[in-house]
Amino acid sequence: MNQNTGGGSMLRKIGNQERTVPRRRFLAIQFAAALLSVALCLALQSCQTTVSTPFPQRMASAPVTLSQGDVVKLTFVGTPDLNQTQKIQTDGKINLPLVGQVTAAGRSVAELQSTLEGLYAPQLQNTTVVVTLESSVTPVVIGGAVLKPGKYLFDRPTTLLQAIYEAGGADQFGDLGRVSIIRVMNGQQRTQIVDLRPVLHGQPTQPIFVRAGDIVVIGESRF
Repeated sequence: MNQNTGGGSMLRKIGNQERTVPRRRFLAIQFAAALLSVALCLALQSCQTTVSTPFPQRMASAPVTLSQGDVVKLTFVGTPDLNQTQKIQTDGKINLPLVGQVTAAGRSVAELQSTLEGLYAPQLQNTTVVVTLESSVTPVVIGGAVLKPGKYLFDRPTTLLQAIYEAGGADQFGDLGRVSIIRVMNGQQRTQIVDLRPVLHGQPTQPIFVRAGDIVVIGESRF
């Protein structure tokens, strides 16, 4: 492509012929091509971006929700003979004298205590029941670029980094700078992407604790 001496037009070679293209039109074509290139780049970046929604900090202080495998101690203040310790079964229930099976999983300690006092009201004069969480487990599914993917049960509290290393840590393709936590909150799945590299490099960081039902996915390195 060559400029003419007047500077008002450009020569474009098409096949074996040369055609004169007005300079203004030539610049417009270049500008349109540049815009198209930028738009294509932005589109590709948006396709590769995962939306990360940080979990509210108040969730860390939310009441513990009972789940299967948790061990609860029941103390009947007016009837000590009924005192017992039970493990919540896989169906989420415990089996109690006089009232039978009671759903415990999915409830907080206070909610279970209130439920039991209501169920025993027709049976006992003193219906005060004290529920204590003796031991608990946190079921978490860990997958992605990790050595031992699967479902794990952790004693509370367990940090995200501890959970990942319990699953063998990241594999050769794993990127601990892109760890996704998928958590059900208010009936919706929300995702937070966490960078664990700073703590591995010795930088002080706020620990993130896994919760029952979390899905942890270790991303793969782009390189």
